[in-house]
Amino acid sequence: MSVVKKQPVSIIKLKNMKENKDPITMVTAYDYPTAALVEQAGVDMILVGDSLGNVVLGYDSTLPVTVDDMVYHTRAARRGAPHTFIVADMPFMTYHSTVTETLNDVRRLMQEGHANAVKMEGGAEITLMVDACVKAGVPVLGHIGLTPQSVHQLGGYRIQGKTKEDADRLLQDALALERAGAFGIVLELVTDQVATYISERLSIPTIGIGAGAGCDGQVLVFHDIVRYSPDYREKRFVKTYADIGTTIRESIQSYVQDVKTRSFPAEANSFRAEDVVVDHLYGPGKVEVR
Repeated sequence: MSVVKKQPVSIIKLKNMKENKDPITMVTAYDYPTAALVEQAGVDMILVGDSLGNVVLGYDSTLPVTVDDMVYHTRAARRGAPHTFIVADMPFMTYHSTVTETLNDVRRLMQEGHANAVKMEGGAEITLMVDACVKAGVPVLGHIGLTPQSVHQLGGYRIQGKTKEDADRLLQDALALERAGAFGIVLELVTDQVATYISERLSIPTIGIGAGAGCDGQVLVFHDIVRYSPDYREKRFVKTYADIGTTIRESIQSYVQDVKTRSFPAEANSFRAEDVVVDHLYGPGKVEVR
């Protein structure tokens, strides 16, 4: 499959894609090589998500991820994908204090991390911060449904939109984010019918993850798509396209075996000195010691 060359999308193009029913693709990336491969594959947007806490840094949730972590990984992803629209997550509790503090952290993600936009989890309760960022010229992607930063309050990783009250709350949150100026909204682990209805009610695109086919686009974690994990767990809302984790582990096991049996490095992997050098080391005419 050939490498896809493209121009980065804009928030205007994303809205046009919704209107034209052209599905939007989004994949997470947290470093240079991953972002480069994602860009070469032709993905519309990259999300440098705080999910890096789980899949890269080894935490059991996204809560320990810091602004420094996000800046570091966003900057690396930008080097790998200079022609892709990159959204960086705002970490836990970085947009629940003052507008000044929020804008300072946003500034770091934009100036130091070179993100095109930021993402914030929450609904009506964060619209003040969304509005402030948009007025400062920063595109904001909303995120409702299962919001990992609020997992303890939600009582775990639970499907959202299973009751009438929950459906109404999600819709009102989505409309509030739209009014505040968000250019799109991620819907995570939301029932198919509710996610479809919300998508139909909004003029801005929705990006689903575990929210059915009725959203305007889809996002998946890179490590889920290729099973890049030492202990991968199946997820119903994920479709995997390769098993890179097993390939990597088996490749390294083969390397270890080759070294132990002295079949690596072979002559083809080595560099020979001139005879004059060998004579100097071992003495003229002496057999080279292996």
